[in-house]
Amino acid sequence: MKSLLFSLLIVLGMSLHSDAQIFMTRTGKINFDATTKTSPEKIAAKNNEVACVVDTKTGDLRFQVLIKSFKFESELMEEHFNENYMESDKFPKAEFKGTVSNLNEVNLGKDGSYNTRVSGKLTMHGVTNDISVTGTIVVKGNTILLKSKFQVKLADYKIEVPSLVADKINKVADISLDSDLTKK
Repeated sequence: MKSLLFSLLIVLGMSLHSDAQIFMTRTGKINFDATTKTSPEKIAAKNNEVACVVDTKTGDLRFQVLIKSFKFESELMEEHFNENYMESDKFPKAEFKGTVSNLNEVNLGKDGSYNTRVSGKLTMHGVTNDISVTGTIVVKGNTILLKSKFQVKLADYKIEVPSLVADKINKVADISLDSDLTKK
């Protein structure tokens, strides 16, 4: 419900631009992997409930994800992730607000794959940091696919890894993003 409300508010806000071209989804995908070489099990999760909105006129881009929507292979690992690391009751969501800086190089009228640069603010675990990442926009008819792979240092977001498990959890998480958006 919060995800839907967020999406609606973003669409309404972006629609104030008379020439806005809005693409959105509530079923985007984000995966993360913080597995180390010495970890006895994979420290990874998937989230298929990511809200994303992009205004292709201005390049404004927004992502929002509920932390409790990340799913692990192990229920115990998921519980530890939510309670001990991400404190998801206190910090229920992560969000990104930014801009596709080279949107003028993407031809939305022509199917194809276009390299992009995105800059903005990532808020997670109550901490906001500036980030810049590269990615790809794939145009296919009236849909666009956003893809990106980047890394996040856990310490940058005050996510503490206890010394007892420090050799099992990577201090840098690999993040991959894959979201199909449709024109609204």
